[in-house]
Amino acid sequence: MVNPDFIINILAPSLLEGLQMTIKLIMYSAPTGLGIGIIIASGRVYGNWLLSRFCRLYIVFFRGTPLLIQLFILYYGFPTIGISFSPFTAATLGFILCSSAYHAEYIRGAIQSIKSGQILAAQSLGMSKMSAIVNIVLPQALRRAAPGCSNEIIYLIKYTSLAFMVTCIELTGAGKIVASRYFEYTAVFLAVGAIYLVMVSAATHIFHNLERKFAIPGIE
Repeated sequence: MVNPDFIINILAPSLLEGLQMTIKLIMYSAPTGLGIGIIIASGRVYGNWLLSRFCRLYIVFFRGTPLLIQLFILYYGFPTIGISFSPFTAATLGFILCSSAYHAEYIRGAIQSIKSGQILAAQSLGMSKMSAIVNIVLPQALRRAAPGCSNEIIYLIKYTSLAFMVTCIELTGAGKIVASRYFEYTAVFLAVGAIYLVMVSAATHIFHNLERKFAIPGIE
């Protein structure tokens, strides 16, 4: 039986501090990753040969290599060439780069599902191609890509547990420190898992409601 004093005076404050860092990582990474994903997807579909090839290579690299390896390169590898990041910056940058590559693929598929004639119709009315993409194509594409992008953000919530590997002490890292110090591994990681479950469940509920609100009529 776990001592209630341990939970109240030691475990709870440590996990609360780690949770604050986890939320901070999510708040920085999720919207930025989505924004970059939109740019990468648009560049791949509508860019010239060079830009499209660059965007494709970006997606292939960040989707094809483990996130943990990317974090190690950013935090441990870059200092060897004179570029150093703080633990939080390295973790956030890694999450943004990886997440944006997945967002880009969801959005690219959504863009390509929209008839290209809509751009031609907009141009015939005097709109530029860029204006047509931004004001006509992307709003539809984002609505169609919403389920996939929502899933990626939910995955990101769990990805943040890897930040501990580059010494950014978030929720999992805080739990690991407490568990190692007091040898209460089961209780600590059950508590950590429960917190992640609550966060993921809340995010799932929010995104489900948003998807229903912005769903395109007639498309399930």
